Amino acid sequence: MESLIAFFEEIPTIWRATILIGGIFLFWVMEGVIPLFRFQYNKYRHAGINLTFTLFTAIIGFGLAGVLYFTSWWVAENQFGLLYLVELPLWAKIIIGVMLLDFIGAWLVHWVEHKVKWMWKFHLIHHTDTTVDVTTGLRHHPGETVFRIFFTIMGVFLVGVPIGIVMLYQSLSVLFAHITHANINMPVQVDRALSYLFVTPNMHKIHHHYTQPLTDTNYGNIFAIWDRVFGTFAEVDDIKNLKYGIDTHMDPEENDRLGNLLKIPFQEYRPPVGSKFGDDVKIEKSTDHE
Repeated sequence: MESLIAFFEEIPTIWRATILIGGIFLFWVMEGVIPLFRFQYNKYRHAGINLTFTLFTAIIGFGLAGVLYFTSWWVAENQFGLLYLVELPLWAKIIIGVMLLDFIGAWLVHWVEHKVKWMWKFHLIHHTDTTVDVTTGLRHHPGETVFRIFFTIMGVFLVGVPIGIVMLYQSLSVLFAHITHANINMPVQVDRALSYLFVTPNMHKIHHHYTQPLTDTNYGNIFAIWDRVFGTFAEVDDIKNLKYGIDTHMDPEENDRLGNLLKIPFQEYRPPVGSKFGDDVKIEKSTDHE
């Protein structure tokens, strides 16, 4: 365990790039072999738009990396945070640290983005993608990137997470973003079994359905337990009945222009216009949190 954390404390940039680019390549290939949906779209143009958002995310991430590193150094130096309330073995600190960072830096900020109108206007850029594939996990407006980094820093401060565990969490977060957005046909029984603990491809695809209440379910990134604990977990009978996008922005021209996507958060707010439950989807378990 010590060697694992030591590696992530000073993880080389090439390794982080390998996780990002290697994951995209791997699932890009898998999408061609075992696709969930056979989209009729220009996959390279679609990827170009989403990867441009990734470039913005990287620039902002580098800009705020100093704040993240300082916060992590300070809590470790002063033994401040939940991880220091009791003496724990390193393996327990790793599990608890990653889980709580996933809760605060992924689930909680995601839930807040769906509840606070002005934050939703930034997050909905992610939901405007009507052809969800592995690159969709990278499609975040620069404003949303700031929200997510702020919540991650807050999580590091409150939990008291050392930098090695922070880097491990971020690596897992990127990997799960690839897995859960990839347009791959996961066997239903396997997906359902895994979804008791982890966020799975089918589970997250439900979140990308274009109408409420499914849009407001399955907020998790790595661990599925947060949605199950807080009543935001949902299943559907047939995953292939889902329709991706968001009911307030269904114009393909509007959703496929980078310049317009960047401007959407500053345009007039559009309330949801879709059906409450969506006639094409049967909800097995969910809680509406409007």
